[in-house]
Amino acid sequence: MVLVRQEIGDVLRDFRLQKAMTLRQVAGRASVALGYLSEVERGQKEASSEILASVADALDTPISVIMREVGDRLAVVEGVSTVPDVLPDELMAEFDADLAVR
Repeated sequence: MVLVRQEIGDVLRDFRLQKAMTLRQVAGRASVALGYLSEVERGQKEASSEILASVADALDTPISVIMREVGDRLAVVEGVSTVPDVLPDELMAEFDADLAVR
């Protein structure tokens, strides 16, 4: 079974390490207890949307970027191909044609 909290924790840790920040630095900037953030990163605690927003802000990373990465990783674990960033031309043509009729 895939645990979303584990993927969220992994992504938060990866972004923190990419920014060369310590757990203490992020916790301080996010006003989150160091131990709690550590548990979130290890997938032991569920983080509220408010906590996630604070940590994302501390990492200077939009929450949408963090959640997109979580979604992409979950798709890989589940064996689902990731959703493309752009729609295929033929699908856009159908969509445009439908709009023109309206």
